[in-house]
Amino acid sequence: MKWPEVRRMYPNQYVKLNIIDFYLEGDKKIVTDVALINVVEDPKLATKELLKSKGDTIVYHTGAEEIVIEMRKAIGLRSMRL
Repeated sequence: MKWPEVRRMYPNQYVKLNIIDFYLEGDKKIVTDVALINVVEDPKLATKELLKSKGDTIVYHTGAEEIVIEMRKAIGLRSMRL
């Protein structure tokens, strides 16, 4: 399902999605195709749902014209040996 379709069907709501297709533009992931998992009825639960999400599952608000995810580089911590 394309993001504009989701926006049209569920205006001004949080939705839980599985990312199907995307492309990279610099350090940003631009999502083009998604699978709707469910609508997050209570906006207070949107952050909680996002924190429980793993892999390619996200929670996003349909007020956004595009789904843009800023990619971060993983920074590892080194332990000191004594």
